[in-house]
Amino acid sequence: MHDATRQRGWLGLVGLVLALVIVALLARTILKEYGLAGGSASAARHVSVPGAPDVEAAANVTPKNAVERARALQDEVRKQAADEEKRIDAATSAASK
Repeated sequence: MHDATRQRGWLGLVGLVLALVIVALLARTILKEYGLAGGSASAARHVSVPGAPDVEAAANVTPKNAVERARALQDEVRKQAADEEKRIDAATSAASK
């Protein structure tokens, strides 16, 4: 009976090590997906589609570059909103005449 208890202890330890290895592999994959690790998992499965934005360039975004891109996108959205507001105003003023 004493040997069975010792074996269960070793099996538990091996199970914990196996679980730790699985968690480490999943964490590494997730970090690569978010671009926080050295490699890029998304670049490995990159498929080029004509007319689509470049996925590799988007995957290689640095935090500073990301802020600049976000600000540029914000400016573009504001410009489009202003243009849309002008078109709506023009359409409503033409309809009221």
